[in-house]
Amino acid sequence: MAKITKAKAKPTKKPAATTTTKTAATKKQAPAAKAAAPAAKVNTAPAAKATPATAVKVTMKGKTAVKVAPPAAVKAKAPVAAPVAVKSKPEAKAPEAAPVAAAPAAPKKQEKLDFGPGDFVVYPAHGVGLVEGVETTSIAGMEITLYTICFEKDRMRLKLPISKVKSSGLRKLSSKDRLKDALATLQGRSQTRRVMWSRRAQEYEAKINSGDPVAIAEVLRDLRKDTDESEQSYSERQIYQAALERLAREVAAIEKIDEKKAAEKLEAVLSNVA
Repeated sequence: MAKITKAKAKPTKKPAATTTTKTAATKKQAPAAKAAAPAAKVNTAPAAKATPATAVKVTMKGKTAVKVAPPAAVKAKAPVAAPVAVKSKPEAKAPEAAPVAAAPAAPKKQEKLDFGPGDFVVYPAHGVGLVEGVETTSIAGMEITLYTICFEKDRMRLKLPISKVKSSGLRKLSSKDRLKDALATLQGRSQTRRVMWSRRAQEYEAKINSGDPVAIAEVLRDLRKDTDESEQSYSERQIYQAALERLAREVAAIEKIDEKKAAEKLEAVLSNVA
C-alpha cells in the first residue's frame, strides 16, 4: 500500500506553497516499488522481462503522496499445441480377383525341313551324301533338330543342325542345266596360270571344296593330260583324282547311274577334247 506522509508547514501568514518533494520514505519505497511482479512461466516460450513499477506523483493541498502503479501485465504466449497423430482409417481392400486359368501352351512351331530321309544332298567339304533321317536331341537343355547324313564313300556320318544348313552350304543336287554347264567347261581349253605349283594347288583344292560342279570341272580341265606321254606329278594326280571322284558322284546321283560309269563318262569328254 502507498504511504501518505505529512509535511510540516512553516508558521507564516500565507498558506504554505504546495511543493512536490520526495521524502526519505518515498526514496526507500521507490526501490521496493521497482521490484517487478514475477513473470508468468510459460512452458513453450522463455519468460518475458518484467516491466519495472512506475512511480506516480499525486499532489494534494498540504499533502504529497506517491502512488506506485503496478507493473504492466506480461502477455504470455499461448502454448503451442503438440501435434496430434491422426489414425487414418485402413483402406478397404479390393476384392481379390478370381484366379485365371493358365492358357494352354501354344504348340511348338515345327521347323521347316528342306530335306527328308532318302534325299541326296551335297555338302561342300565331303561331296554327295544321303539323308538317313531327322532326329531331335537335347543339348545343354535345348532341343535341337538334326539331319543325319551318310557319306558311304568316306564311311562317315554327319549330324548337322537344321539351323546351320545355310551357313554350311548344304544344298540339293545340281539341276540338269547346271550339269550341262559343267560338261561344257570340261570341253574348254586349259587355262593354267604361270605361278608356283603350291599356290595353284591351294586354288584347286578351294574349288573342289566349294561343291560347285562348274568349279570342279575347271580343275579337271586344267590338270588333264594333253598326251599319253605327258607326265603328272604326284600332287597333280592326287588333286585330279579328287576332283574326278567328287564330280562323278554328283553326276551319278543326278543321272541315277553307277559312280564308275559316271567317272568314265567324264574322262571320255576330256579325252575327246585332247
